[in-house]
Amino acid sequence: MDLLSSPFPGMDPFLEKPAEWQSVHFQLIARISDILSEAVAPDYFVRVDQRVYVTTPGDSDRRAIEPDVYLLRQSSAPYQTAVAAPGVTPFVLVEAAEIDPEIRDSFIEIRDANSREVVTTIEILSPFNKRPGAQGFDAFQNKRSAVMASQTHWIEIDLLRAGARPAQVANSGDYYALLKRSDQPHSLAVWFFNLQDRMPTIAVPLRPPHADVALNLQAVWDEMYRRARYAYSIDYSQPAPPPPLRPDDRRWAEEHIQRWQITREGEAQ
Repeated sequence: MDLLSSPFPGMDPFLEKPAEWQSVHFQLIARISDILSEAVAPDYFVRVDQRVYVTTPGDSDRRAIEPDVYLLRQSSAPYQTAVAAPGVTPFVLVEAAEIDPEIRDSFIEIRDANSREVVTTIEILSPFNKRPGAQGFDAFQNKRSAVMASQTHWIEIDLLRAGARPAQVANSGDYYALLKRSDQPHSLAVWFFNLQDRMPTIAVPLRPPHADVALNLQAVWDEMYRRARYAYSIDYSQPAPPPPLRPDDRRWAEEHIQRWQITREGEAQ
């Protein structure tokens, strides 16, 4: 067994924790964009874009993230030249401003190489765009409606059991990937899968005469898990994050984790 592999054949529920998901989301976006960039060139190109939300005191999203951008302001005290470690260029210490942290919500766009029009949008859902009342929820819903009514294909991938879901996909599986083709206004292609399933390979549509691109979500996930070394950082002795696993899924997960730990210990010897 690969010592960097996950205990689970499909989705890992331990990575659904909101504080962990920001990193998972970033790495999934990066890996998918790399795969698609190679697959759609030279007729199309792939770009990663962001929505930015500024959290405020009391915002429920604020407790789940770490700020990734800090603004600096000059201190009222004179600048001081700090003593750096050997080999490090001396630097100046300034006072950090008190700011509200930002949430950066990334998504993928496939664009036509000639017209530069957006052909396909791919969204991987996060806790803050699945929580009614949060800034990200309304922004995501507005974009979803606008893109679905346009000439752009829409793909959303939900790997989080918690949070609100559209009526079309509610209560139909632990996870799903949804495709709304621009030329099929009245139908959705949906891949439903549960915790004990492997993730599907989904279709990423382009424009005629170009065929769909096959995107193997399980391969993307497995590679992301290995590269991030989650096998060494996730504490599988703790319960999975909410919502609680169903009794049969909980027993199944415990058995997989136990076998995974025994095998890892044997391989390490």
